[in-house]
Amino acid sequence: MKRKEFLKLMALLSITGGFMNQEETEARSQGEIMPVFFFGHGSPMNAIEENQFSKTWQSIGKSLPKPTAILCISAHWETRGTFITAMPKPPTIHDFGGFPKALFDVQYPAPGNPSLAKEIQKGFKYTQLGLDEDWGLDHGTWSVLKHVFPKADVPVLQLSLNHNQKPEYHYELAKELRALRKKGVLIVGSGNTIHNLRLVDWNKVHEPSYGFDWAIEANTKIKQWVQNGRHDELIKFKSQGKAFDLAIPTPEHYLPLLYTLGLQEEKDRIEIFNDKEVMGSLAMTSFRFG
Repeated sequence: MKRKEFLKLMALLSITGGFMNQEETEARSQGEIMPVFFFGHGSPMNAIEENQFSKTWQSIGKSLPKPTAILCISAHWETRGTFITAMPKPPTIHDFGGFPKALFDVQYPAPGNPSLAKEIQKGFKYTQLGLDEDWGLDHGTWSVLKHVFPKADVPVLQLSLNHNQKPEYHYELAKELRALRKKGVLIVGSGNTIHNLRLVDWNKVHEPSYGFDWAIEANTKIKQWVQNGRHDELIKFKSQGKAFDLAIPTPEHYLPLLYTLGLQEEKDRIEIFNDKEVMGSLAMTSFRFG
């Protein structure tokens, strides 16, 4: 594919919000940095269900060049301090209850990469980074990656969320990881822009899209601010009013978004996908940068 044709294709994708197929993937230039994703992961059942969300994840996997490794910041690993998994074979963690046996039977046997973990640790200046050999891969990571890279043949590491730190810390910390994008590492944040389990409307579980007014209000502002590069407002989500208080009662599912914002480069194209509110008080809204 000639360069002029490739640029036309990229412009078309920008309009349609589509993803490249395998043939187009091979046309990527060797020096191009990897994109960054924020995935709204939602229910663990998305790992084994064939639905609009999992189908999009599968499509994304087919569009991407194979990464050298994947680094995931998941809502489901909160720690005192900041850690990165450093074991050669991270276990699949089933960190939930009340779901069918088929979900607990899922294994995602992706290898780890201890040498990369140590390399990242040595390069950190913003904070001390600890090496962890106990955690593994929680469902915030494997429920999505199972669809994106079903062969589980790409090394996966997780970076923890230090729950003692303010939002600014997570945003600034992410900037330390930017160089990894040029080394073929795919970095993903996994959480939900809107996540209030206490107010979930279980009667709407089978509706493809349903959001309370406050959820739609907060999610709309989040999307606008992401698209317009207004990171300050996104970092100061605790000061954005009642809709945000209801949408983000606890920060762990929102903070992975701040990491992806901190990783964003000025020239990155932004795509929104899986943009649905579900069961009133959750949102699957996801972003691709680059």
